Amino acid sequence: GLREIALLTGDNAATAQAIAQSVGIATWRAELLPEEKVNALQELGAAHGAIGMLGDGVNDAPALAAANVGIALAAVGTDAAIETADIAFMSDDLTLLPWLIRHSRRTLRTIQQNIVFALGFKGAVFVLALAGHAPLWIAIAADMGATLVVIGNGLRLLRARE
Repeated sequence: GLREIALLTGDNAATAQAIAQSVGIATWRAELLPEEKVNALQELGAAHGAIGMLGDGVNDAPALAAANVGIALAAVGTDAAIETADIAFMSDDLTLLPWLIRHSRRTLRTIQQNIVFALGFKGAVFVLALAGHAPLWIAIAADMGATLVVIGNGLRLLRARE
């Protein structure tokens, strides 16, 4: 679901080009200072919308902060990058990035499901209570029941491995 992947690095152009070509990245910029990375992110954001930034060094910290989502590689990253990022991978395994994207989308769907269920169920019990068809103990049981269903639905995310 990613539209474009770009490589922004402070390394020299020959190294950046070689890495970009080896992994199939068409857009790359090299020999960037931290503020130039931020400017490049802003340009990419204007062209593509939301931007995610993956980084590990002190020079990446301003760009991680400027991105919509900053992801730091904690195993090899500096404290500045880890503290600035929204997400910190506890390993340097970049193959986890697609899983992270899928899991974040799954989490958002679960949150939306929980909100719709809880408000709908509690709203229905409220209407029944106003009509005199649900005594207080039923309303309390329904509230607790809705809470348990929402918790159980959220706990499904712990099993998500794919």
